[in-house]
Amino acid sequence: MASEANTSSAERGSAQRRIALASIALTAALAFAIYAPILYHMMLHWRAVDDYSHGFIIGPLAAYFAWERRAKLRRTPVEPSWWGVLPLALGLLSLTVGRMGVELMTMRAAFVFTLNGLVLLLLGREIYRILAFPLLFLFLAVPLPQSLVNVVSFPLQLMAADLAVSTLQLFGAPVLREGNIIHLPASQLFVAEACSGLRSLMTLGTLGVVFAYFFRKNSIERVIIVASTLPIAVLVNAFRVGLTTVLSYTWGPQMAAGVIHQTEGFFTFALAFVVLLGEAWLLSLVWPGRSKRARGATKS
Repeated sequence: MASEANTSSAERGSAQRRIALASIALTAALAFAIYAPILYHMMLHWRAVDDYSHGFIIGPLAAYFAWERRAKLRRTPVEPSWWGVLPLALGLLSLTVGRMGVELMTMRAAFVFTLNGLVLLLLGREIYRILAFPLLFLFLAVPLPQSLVNVVSFPLQLMAADLAVSTLQLFGAPVLREGNIIHLPASQLFVAEACSGLRSLMTLGTLGVVFAYFFRKNSIERVIIVASTLPIAVLVNAFRVGLTTVLSYTWGPQMAAGVIHQTEGFFTFALAFVVLLGEAWLLSLVWPGRSKRARGATKS
């Protein structure tokens, strides 16, 4: 009798799980259909604005992070939670505010809030805890509003121009900064928004999150690595502007455009990643015991 009861209970649990998975698949498909125009224009934004070209890899990476947790998901029971109503309500509020104010970021973020709410509502807190990182990772695909970009990018432009001028002045070169314009003896350099470092910051920040997830198991190290991408991106971009200014002063204004300028961008981003790797190596020296235990747990 006990065996029959256990079998019946297991069958009920399996049926409940199938119903919950079918429900989440159906509602997620409905959410994609409702948000399809918003998602389509967000993809156009990724293609048109280089600062957000990394958006194309966010979805596949989030799917991989979720797939990697499949063993835990199979062992975790489905226990729907009414707490899911909160992110769903937040998603609805974001969508409403975005529609009324024609604010793209809130409408796009509403889709991510909705997905989080559906998982929590239909699958429960334990499964949501397992999938929290892949679901929250999707926020990195949402472009910032242009008004915020303007507020952030201009101080970064001035900082980069300041460093460039200071570098030339160390060599005794006659140089003058006027806002984000650098006056050289034979030419002028305009530190545009594209040179503010925001693009490097967005891309390096995403890369830092992925790197910390794959190669660091210590939470403290992960937080430090992700947080450090901000100063690294700002300083390396300032170095790039300074290098461009020195080259333009030495060999002419043609050094600030074309293939040479693009090559400098690739070089400085690679430099930023090397600095990130160096930081991770130093952190592994600070916590050698924890890193070894993490590697041993990964192997086992």
